[in-house]
Amino acid sequence: MSKYSVQQQPVETLLTWVKSGDIAIPEIQRPFVWNATRVRDLIDSLYKGFPVGYIITWRNPDVKLKNGSLSAGRKVLIDGQQRITALTAAIVGQRVLNNNYKEIYIRIAFNPLEEKFDVLNKAYENSPEWINSINPIINDEITITKAIREYMTQNPGADEDLVEERIENLKRIKNKQVGIIELDPSLDIDTVTEIFIRINQKGVVLSNADFVMSKIAADEKHGGNKMRKLVDYFCRFIVDKDFNKHIIDNDKEFYNHEYYQAIKWMTTGSDDLYVPDYIDFLRVAYTYKFSRGKFSDLVALLSGRNFETRAYEDEISEHSYQMLSDGLLDFVNQTNYQRFLMLVSSTGLISEKLISSKNSLNFSYTLYLKLRKDGFPEAETQHYVKRWLIMSLLIGRYSGSSESMIDEDIKQINVKGIAAYLTQMEQTHLGQGFWEFGLVNDLETSSINNNAYNVYLAAQCNENSTAFLAKSMKIRSLIEQRGDIHHLFPKKYLSAKNFSQKLYNQVANFVYTEQSTNIKIGMMAPNQYMAKVKAQIDNRVLDISTLDSEEALHENLLQNDIPLSIMDADESFYEEFLKERRLLMAQKIKTYYERL
Repeated sequence: MSKYSVQQQPVETLLTWVKSGDIAIPEIQRPFVWNATRVRDLIDSLYKGFPVGYIITWRNPDVKLKNGSLSAGRKVLIDGQQRITALTAAIVGQRVLNNNYKEIYIRIAFNPLEEKFDVLNKAYENSPEWINSINPIINDEITITKAIREYMTQNPGADEDLVEERIENLKRIKNKQVGIIELDPSLDIDTVTEIFIRINQKGVVLSNADFVMSKIAADEKHGGNKMRKLVDYFCRFIVDKDFNKHIIDNDKEFYNHEYYQAIKWMTTGSDDLYVPDYIDFLRVAYTYKFSRGKFSDLVALLSGRNFETRAYEDEISEHSYQMLSDGLLDFVNQTNYQRFLMLVSSTGLISEKLISSKNSLNFSYTLYLKLRKDGFPEAETQHYVKRWLIMSLLIGRYSGSSESMIDEDIKQINVKGIAAYLTQMEQTHLGQGFWEFGLVNDLETSSINNNAYNVYLAAQCNENSTAFLAKSMKIRSLIEQRGDIHHLFPKKYLSAKNFSQKLYNQVANFVYTEQSTNIKIGMMAPNQYMAKVKAQIDNRVLDISTLDSEEALHENLLQNDIPLSIMDADESFYEEFLKERRLLMAQKIKTYYERL
């Protein structure tokens, strides 16, 4: 049995489907990843009759209704979002979002004399040979006769027959054929998901979350289209507060919906720590409410899939949409969201740059929502969530097959309970060998995006450690203000001694310090600048350091996990120094974790 059918449809029909809602294009609400020149090239290919690739759709499965009849599913777009968005931008004139979530127009200009298309700019705008925008002509907003007359007025020496021929060809773009591959509606969700993933292994990679967004955007019966807006609008509010005015002015229906009331607090709120996108939003809400991790299962459940009978039932679809709605609302609940962010910050993870795994945050928020729903006391909830977050970062729990790991973790927590499962994870991954060898080895790196190093910085922020050679300046403040990272053995000093960049940029050679201290140390060897610091303390002159006693100096070295041997160290001791400091850093992390 064929898994698909192939047909040709004119561009005009395709755009009619979009306008009527027959086919859902949620990506119109999210940043458009093509640049304007690719839009130009698409229009040029259509004008010349070149193939532009296939649009792939899948009709939702027929769902068994309560009266026993079958519902006819609507089309879900599987592939071709960017091409359709490009067409709606260039031909319909619809605005698209750039990467900064600003709405922009993409104007494609046309030169009939040279049969060339280009992105409109000031030069073309001021040139009489260029038609500033193609969409009024293609959309019948202006007649061909009027378009030709206006062009000839601006270009009286042009060949009128040639101009007429080429403007007519321009108008015919809407009649050009685009290939449509429609997947058979009888295909099961797993097969469609596999097709979706294989299609998107090349070009602009889309995720199963895009599949879910297309799915819910195509649903009006259960309010899926409004859920899609809830997700998009909340994520946009985080980065663009001005978008609220657009909703008030242009989307009255959503403005008067409970979803808007649930998210409007973010129009004046802030989030520089988590900053979830639509994938994160969906993942947390789905995993929390459904206790599953694979988005393909969510598509199946929203379609009404009965996993036992393999049939599709309206009751399952209705219940799944309601569960998803509840999960999304719990995600955006101001109390839940802000308490979770305070919890994350309390671990010492005070900056987004210290958190390299977004899925560690996602699962931790999932766990937070679940434990609160299950009635755990707040203190217990915070303890388990903080430990899970740091543990998952340290072992890179979600760095590989994240969906499978998320699916396993939520199911194991449901079966065993969080206390027993967390203990199991700690015994499996955080044994003595990890703390004494594995973690120490993880710190042997020159990458500041290393999980172990970032957790070390979080530990320093958590205990409010003071910056190197500073009396009062805190490491937390320097990270927040993007302060200087200083080389304990200055890099110019080591470079002059023929040490490689990979070696002198080891994270065990890094400390946060004030800029003035960093400058005054320059390229002195540690034994040189530490001798000066000690002499200045004895003479009560604060220059390199603001520390005013040997006790304070000793405490400062301990807080920054710096071996006391630094007092006499030169380049001959550097590699031994790194080994000693990695051990101290690992011990700091272990003590910090056990306190959480």
